[in-house]
Amino acid sequence: MSHPPAPTTAGPGRAAPGFLVLLIASGTIISLCMGLRQSLGLFMRPMTLDLGVSAATFGFSIALQNIVWGLSQPVVGALADRHGPRPVLIATSIIYAAGLALMVVAGARPGGLAFAGFLIGIGIAGTGFGVLIGAVSRATAPAKRTQTVGIVAAAGSLGTVVIAPAGQVLIGSLGWRPAMLLFAAVAALLAVVSLAVRDPGRNADVPTTVKQRLGDALAEALTHRGYLFMMAAFFACGFQLVFIATYLPSYLDLCGVAPGVGATALALIGLFNTIGTYAFGLLGARFSQRRLLALIYLLRTLFIAAFLLVPASAGSALVFASAMGMLWLGVVPLVTGVIGRVFGLGHFNTLYGIVFLSHQLGSFCGALMGGMVFDRFGNYNAGWGALIAVGLAAFLLQWSMDERPPRRRLPAAPPLPEAA
Repeated sequence: MSHPPAPTTAGPGRAAPGFLVLLIASGTIISLCMGLRQSLGLFMRPMTLDLGVSAATFGFSIALQNIVWGLSQPVVGALADRHGPRPVLIATSIIYAAGLALMVVAGARPGGLAFAGFLIGIGIAGTGFGVLIGAVSRATAPAKRTQTVGIVAAAGSLGTVVIAPAGQVLIGSLGWRPAMLLFAAVAALLAVVSLAVRDPGRNADVPTTVKQRLGDALAEALTHRGYLFMMAAFFACGFQLVFIATYLPSYLDLCGVAPGVGATALALIGLFNTIGTYAFGLLGARFSQRRLLALIYLLRTLFIAAFLLVPASAGSALVFASAMGMLWLGVVPLVTGVIGRVFGLGHFNTLYGIVFLSHQLGSFCGALMGGMVFDRFGNYNAGWGALIAVGLAAFLLQWSMDERPPRRRLPAAPPLPEAA
């Protein structure tokens, strides 16, 4: 008599081998994907000087990358739902590598930087959080979902710890073109790692929710005040983070800080983000997720203001980067937790994709705004001021969010306690 296959989910106090392989492979892919993306700001000055393009042109490439990432996320997610994550990961890894390689010759072709940004955006959509968090969530029991997503999201910063300083060394010793080609080779390596990822199937422990058509689910969410507030706050999140990741090295150069400090700052963001994201994943299982989100937005804004009030130096830059790293991607397990708890898992990927699109619209605006501000004024002062304004708005929106499930749908789980 045959026995059913062993479950791939983590049991109490232990985890099945297949589940561990999924976690390790997912963490590795996200880590390398995000490490490459968050280190592209190191290339701005050498590329603009060598190619003779403006900061706004480079900023537009980064901005386009982010908006394409957001727009393609629902499509990539739907393909992964239909065909499984592995083929999507392999295809988008190759696209990611092609986009980075195109950056090397983009200056000789009109619109080359923009097209490279377009390809990179699709690549990140497939190899970043969306597809892999969906696979991990389906393989994880509900009681452990927030913590597990926090672990995978935290791993997304480990790549920056290595890639940012390594990228700075490569640019200084070999030049930006060979360094970019090596970045493309790392992106291509993601296709190999993706062979270890398989679709775990839907967890039997996930409770069944009321069946609902996609159109009805979208209408329900887009008329839910809390969902709209969270979307607006996530816009501000993307606006802040992409501006910092893209322009902090250049800002420090303008302030007379040694060039290597910018790369070290990006690495510290990655290192401390690992700690912060995991910590917020644990906290989200015990305290109000919306209040924790609001706290992240407020603390980010206060640290930005404090950074601008003190003289720019290597010490202040590294302290700022460490503080921001603690608050960098801690929003991911909290946002996914709120969506799953308020609306259930029936159309989770779609609803998360829409909220993430708002984040990427903010990223587009933050990247584009930074380049335009520098070209207009020769500094980033107005850009930093905009980060403070949108951060305060995000705090107010997230704090006042209505997180009650829609009335026409039974709640998937009891609400979490409010933070003390």
